Amino acid sequence: MVTERLAALRALMQARSLDAYYIATADEHLNEYPLPNRLRRQWIGGFTGSAGDVLVGLDRAWLFVDSRYYEQAEQQIDPQEITISKLGLADAPSPEQIVAQSQWRRLGLDPWTTPMEQACSWQEYCALYGTELVPVTPNLIDALRLPAECSPPKAPLMVLPESLTGAAIADKVTAVRHRLAEQNATILPVTKLDQIAWLLNLRGQDVPHNPVFLAYAILTQDAVFLFRDAVDGAIAAQLPGVTVLPYDEYPKVLTSLATKGDRLLLAPKQTTWGTQLLLKDVGAHWQESEHPIELLKARKNAVELEAMRAANLKASCAKTLTLAWIETEMQEGKQLSEWDVANYIETLYAQSSGYIELSFPTIAGVGVHSSIVHYSNPSPTAILTPGSLLLLDSGCQFWGGTTDDTRTTVLGTATAEQKQRYTAVLQAHINCARQIFPRGATGSQLDGIARSSLWQSQQDFGHGTGHGVGVFLNVHEGPNGISRRVQTGFEAGMITSIEPGYYQPGWGGIRIENLYAVVPHGDADSGWLCFEPLTYIPFEPRLIAWELLEPAQIRWLEAYYAQVQQRLSPLLSPASQAWLAEVCAIPQIAAPQNSGAPQTCQQVSTLP
Repeated sequence: MVTERLAALRALMQARSLDAYYIATADEHLNEYPLPNRLRRQWIGGFTGSAGDVLVGLDRAWLFVDSRYYEQAEQQIDPQEITISKLGLADAPSPEQIVAQSQWRRLGLDPWTTPMEQACSWQEYCALYGTELVPVTPNLIDALRLPAECSPPKAPLMVLPESLTGAAIADKVTAVRHRLAEQNATILPVTKLDQIAWLLNLRGQDVPHNPVFLAYAILTQDAVFLFRDAVDGAIAAQLPGVTVLPYDEYPKVLTSLATKGDRLLLAPKQTTWGTQLLLKDVGAHWQESEHPIELLKARKNAVELEAMRAANLKASCAKTLTLAWIETEMQEGKQLSEWDVANYIETLYAQSSGYIELSFPTIAGVGVHSSIVHYSNPSPTAILTPGSLLLLDSGCQFWGGTTDDTRTTVLGTATAEQKQRYTAVLQAHINCARQIFPRGATGSQLDGIARSSLWQSQQDFGHGTGHGVGVFLNVHEGPNGISRRVQTGFEAGMITSIEPGYYQPGWGGIRIENLYAVVPHGDADSGWLCFEPLTYIPFEPRLIAWELLEPAQIRWLEAYYAQVQQRLSPLLSPASQAWLAEVCAIPQIAAPQNSGAPQTCQQVSTLP
């Protein structure tokens, strides 16, 4: 089918005098996880990863993936049809390099799936080599698919009460308008679905695992428009000051507002090139800036933080019970598969109060599968065997909170190499989690702190150290995070994961992930911040080489384990409490005590 689909696409390209066509993972709302009717890149080549674009020429095609998807791409892509370019490796060409080498006359792409920032970069690069960047609408992949495959979902909306969001719609709209006024702008188009959901205190189920819904929005200094088909009247009545219009009227209303001479604010990373071209055609005036909703959404209020603490405690209990169950089943000689593990923890999630759905497909990879970073198809035939590593990365959406955590365990006795690799990852996690930092410290700065100890062991990992997380929203949320590329400064109220890892194809993989809230360190006015754990799950004692841990790292573990037992024990049976106490026991290690060492966040935080 890939051969036939590529041939059909190339016929359309030739009809439009295109030498190449770029197929983005994202949809018209720039979703990391596209709407089900917009899985165009998956349709053309079969690759299901959450990142990776395809470039199709008249005689060759390429899939571009980062290190998270090297192995997955090899398993899903036919190399006779599509060449895998593993970005980050010395011999892997980027899309820009291929454009330079090919010297195409016309490169087409869908402007409605392309951020303004990327389109600008592409235009500048193509101009260097005499290539014209052509906006192509409608999307060529849609022209090849069956109509039923392109039909948009229409799940009902959910209205969140202020008791869950901590802020009314009117308060959020006022805050955004204030930011607009600071930028001397009066019109804000909103493309991203999680931004719309946050602004209007609404949730949906149009995208699997992400409680968002298909819509556009426009905010002005005196009006709010929501473009969404078939909004129930009872829902609309709970949106004071919001005018609900059909989804397809977004372009017409936006251009009508723009022609009145008011200045728009366009966020290059969150606004599509299609929107920009639409406004350019009517002579609109705009300025470019960071999207005001992004930072407002990232700083969680007290109500949201409490909801996240409650949700992640439920998830922590489920994963702890799953780890105990795996150990017990293996000791009794029972045979378990990856699918058994995923099904067990998902059943526990579903039994928790307020459960809605998973926040992403469960990753349960044993042995060689554990090195596939986003291995999301647990197999009933992949059996847990003694000596193997099992990586379990899972999360869920609760009514009010989103969770994401990862633990790696060993099935039986660990080898010396497994212990050394795991301990190095654990040290990286602790070093980042216990770090005190000034307000405004960036994700790139903290990323270096996390990786420092790994580099000393000549270990590294290809993904970011952490990502922002929404509150009953997308499990991956900007603008904050911890990686080489994140320049957003941390502020109190933000939430991030910390998840260093190690992956070796054919050997296995290790990842340790907790979610943390950014909170004041000591005095709230001191300007210093630290991380408060939201996740409370024990680490794997059989994989820890205790003699490699530094005294400060052991003290952090002692404080963390005290909190794990305090929070989880009331939720567990006596037998599970005993198991938890055993795995949280820290051996008596002769290590010099340094009373002058900085306190960890758990020791000084006044938050519950």
